[in-house]
Amino acid sequence: MSAGRWAVGGGAVVVLVATGAWAHWPSNADPRLWNQVRPVIEARLVEQVRGSGYGESEPGLRARWFCRAEAVDVDERDGLVRAGVSTLCLEYGVRAGHLVECGGAEVPQVLRLRREADGDYTVVSQEEPPEGAGYAEWMTSRFGYITTVSFDADVAAGPLESAARTHFGLSAGSPPAEC
Repeated sequence: MSAGRWAVGGGAVVVLVATGAWAHWPSNADPRLWNQVRPVIEARLVEQVRGSGYGESEPGLRARWFCRAEAVDVDERDGLVRAGVSTLCLEYGVRAGHLVECGGAEVPQVLRLRREADGDYTVVSQEEPPEGAGYAEWMTSRFGYITTVSFDADVAAGPLESAARTHFGLSAGSPPAEC
């Protein structure tokens, strides 16, 4: 094999490795900024899903929603924060002293937040992709092709399950049963 073919082959390997590393690189979110806007985003998510679950229609379950957001990208410009996030909301309740999961959804979103005079943030806009046709195009236009790969990893449900167990006063145990 000629040296030219080795160079081309080696170059291709370098590009593939670099692309893979970049695609799995941690988000570019400023940790300080993310820690300020995350609670606002998660509180908004809980407010939006409240009243929409099966478990809430069954009073005996005492069901409640728990939401978590993971930053994909967070950027602040001209007084606005753009947060590209993957969100997970799960509805948990209690039946016979055991945790039950009644429903949930994981959705990528783009939120814009503004800092108010008191220093708190408020959400000024929120977008999520359409279901079905247009989903891939929406994702690529909001996050780019390579960043869209970051959404392949699910948001961990463990912290939500732990929060639900704490809320309902249940000890760690078997996984939640279906509602």
